[in-house]
Amino acid sequence: MTTPSSALHTPICDLFGIRYPIVQTGMGWVSGARLTAATSAAGGLGILGAATMTLAELAEAIRAVKAATDAPFGVNLRPDQDDLPRRIALLIEQRVRVVSFAGPPSKEVVRTLKGEGLLTMPTVGARRHAEKMAALGVDALIAQGGEGGGHTGDVPTTLLLPQVCDAVSIPVIAAGGFHDGRGLVAALAYGAAGIAMGTRFLLTRDSAVPDEIKQLYLGTRVDGTVVTRCIDGAPQRVIRTRVIDGLERSGPVRRLWRALRSALRFRKLTGGSRWGLWREGRAMRRRQQLPWSQLLMAANAPMMTRASMVEGRADVGILPTGQVVGLIDELPSVAELLERLVADAEATLARLTGDATAAAVVATVPPSPTTPAPTPRPLPPAPL
Repeated sequence: MTTPSSALHTPICDLFGIRYPIVQTGMGWVSGARLTAATSAAGGLGILGAATMTLAELAEAIRAVKAATDAPFGVNLRPDQDDLPRRIALLIEQRVRVVSFAGPPSKEVVRTLKGEGLLTMPTVGARRHAEKMAALGVDALIAQGGEGGGHTGDVPTTLLLPQVCDAVSIPVIAAGGFHDGRGLVAALAYGAAGIAMGTRFLLTRDSAVPDEIKQLYLGTRVDGTVVTRCIDGAPQRVIRTRVIDGLERSGPVRRLWRALRSALRFRKLTGGSRWGLWREGRAMRRRQQLPWSQLLMAANAPMMTRASMVEGRADVGILPTGQVVGLIDELPSVAELLERLVADAEATLARLTGDATAAAVVATVPPSPTTPAPTPRPLPPAPL
């Protein structure tokens, strides 16, 4: 395992108890126990994507990660989940190191976690959101630029990151467009304490995503993604497929009918009740000021993601991704990825400081075995 230089030992290394300032984001249906444990064991911070798990599944996933590694890891939650108190109680009981949130947690949640010694790390997409979260007392932030996958904003990482780093005094982790050591060094130069990656970890051999889906990702170009609102009403970056084209052509009635079916299926899979689904909807509407039609559509994203990431059904599912997908053409293990990424960062630092000897030594680190990128192929038409 590579020993990082002092420049790569950042505040989040000590805060999270990790070797490298690299975070694997909590992706629903993707970052299960295997990927999370592999990341943490390799020196980064793995995060379980628990928003799509039942409470029992979350408990089992935590046990599985702990059985595989004694390294710190995190769990990602939705702040509006009906059973959030029980999930938080589980994380406290299991002494999970970090709790990340895709949306803004409440002041009470942050206070509870902090009082129990757990670290809170929400994701933000604007400076004002970072300032609000810092004022609540969160321990770190992930600042995701518009290049990022899934639900995303429209401000590029290169503009968002310096804004957020200048606005808060807590550690900021950069997300959106990162896949190699050069990006890690660039993030540090902007003031970040590390990087967070989703797509790059999805495309590893430790990811449980079906191989045929990974091949579709590997065959996607930089311009092969699109940000659309047709899935759940919020902007989401996905690979452009015939499914997306069909959704964008469909009318509001068909979209809402699909959304109703998705909501009921999502409730069943995650163990929620109909009353709980209603309460979650009210909470989301109150916090995010969304119309009921968009709230109903909210279940579309996780169910259509499950179709592809779990069932391998790209003909009916969606493929959330960052634009960085177009720069990835191989499937290393997580351990190989992190070793190579850190070596690349060290070589970049050596080049910038003129240390030719150090750069030459780092350059001798062998690349990981690769899986060549396939020729892009069209997807079959999607039933709507």
